[in-house]
Amino acid sequence: MRSKFNIVQLFLLLFLFENLYALRPAAVAGSFYTNNKSQLQTEIKTLLRNAKTFEQKNINALIVPHAGYVFCANVASTAYKTLNKRYKNIFLIGSSHYISFDGASIYNIGDYNTPLGNVKVNKTLATKLIENSQYFTFHKDAHKKEHTLEVQLPFLQTIYGKDINIIPIIIATSNLGTIKSIAKGLSPYFNDDNLFIISTDLSHYPTFDDANSVDKKTLDSLTKNNPQKFVEALAKNEDAKIEALQTSACGWSSLLTLLYITNNKPYKYEILEYKNSAHSKYGDKKKVVGYGAMRVYKSDEFFLTLKEKQELLNIANLSLYQAIANKKKLVVDESKISPKLKEHLGAFVTLHKNKILRGCIGTFGPDKPLYKVIVDMTIESALHDTRFKEVKQSELKDIKIEISVLTPRKKISSLDEIVIGKHGIYIKKGSKTGTYLPHVATEMKWDTKEFVGNCSEEKVGIGYNGYKDAELFIYEAIVFDIKDILKD
Repeated sequence: MRSKFNIVQLFLLLFLFENLYALRPAAVAGSFYTNNKSQLQTEIKTLLRNAKTFEQKNINALIVPHAGYVFCANVASTAYKTLNKRYKNIFLIGSSHYISFDGASIYNIGDYNTPLGNVKVNKTLATKLIENSQYFTFHKDAHKKEHTLEVQLPFLQTIYGKDINIIPIIIATSNLGTIKSIAKGLSPYFNDDNLFIISTDLSHYPTFDDANSVDKKTLDSLTKNNPQKFVEALAKNEDAKIEALQTSACGWSSLLTLLYITNNKPYKYEILEYKNSAHSKYGDKKKVVGYGAMRVYKSDEFFLTLKEKQELLNIANLSLYQAIANKKKLVVDESKISPKLKEHLGAFVTLHKNKILRGCIGTFGPDKPLYKVIVDMTIESALHDTRFKEVKQSELKDIKIEISVLTPRKKISSLDEIVIGKHGIYIKKGSKTGTYLPHVATEMKWDTKEFVGNCSEEKVGIGYNGYKDAELFIYEAIVFDIKDILKD
């Protein structure tokens, strides 16, 4: 009888031990943020109430910092305040500060805990992810002391209460191939039902002024929604040899994972807030850490997928060959063309031979579908650019084509709406019109007034200040060639 009783006791002890182990306790409460429940609730509610307000969007992802609350909670709260709906699952993704291995650890053995209570982990989905990818596993030590995910939970608990399911993921690799595989495994879950939260701080330990410069470049690169641009920005920051700069983003692998998921899809990365530790009364301008808040959502701006860009390049190359080799105009089967390429849009086609300009002609306001514009502008660039002789058949093998598609025009009421380097300007006054492409302002090093004033004078012919009583429009240029396709 005694032995049976001992066995039952042992079983209960094991059960309790396993459940105590399964619950991931708060590791940084009392250091990164207060461990006093009521004080924590009051603090976060105050932060959310005082945070900036932005236009409501259907948010797919947030990028938030993870330092101590006295340094960055006001930045993080700006992102969290923009949430306006409930999600089936919240994928919390951060990069490890403690361990390294070729993959990512997903906590699938229990729930997380903070002073505000337990946060439910969707253990079924977490386990499914681990079972379906060699790069997902569970490493206890990846989560045991890690703060990067934990500090996000009180915000989510304050907003959603107990109605929350999280997938805690710690990325522990710097291998780009592995990061791509992690992104591929998570991509099916990046939809309107789920929210992805990427936890990262920005520059570590430069001076205040250097941090402002470095962090701006990093955040701006994220707005391109292009993994290559982001990696290039990190490399440029590193090459600049900025004193004491250890990293541009400690969670770079997590950010890159998100970019691999969203690249070549119509998602917009919007910068909401930026500060660094020196903005806190506890900070020092000689040695700072940067913090940024961003949100990601589907963009309503014109967008070309990788497939659509490839279609246009194929049309341009075939058109060039037909015009030069066969003296014919390419006839395209419209039934096989993507719907977006049938929209009436302007475009420029640029020819390069051995990296030297060989022809460039475009049209701004066409009365025909985009794919037909590409056919016509390719022929015009090859045969009718008066700066060059006609392209010969012997040159075809050396010709590289670049396409610039001009997005639909948007009327503006203030010069403040123009972003130099991003927007082209189109001015209309009566029957007179003129335009400058986006790159003109950056090449000439013009500010907004110079950009618009010079266009008004040189292209429209209404004088430097003539734009003030004219109609102003902005647009963007989507520029790509075969190198961009191969990169993606």
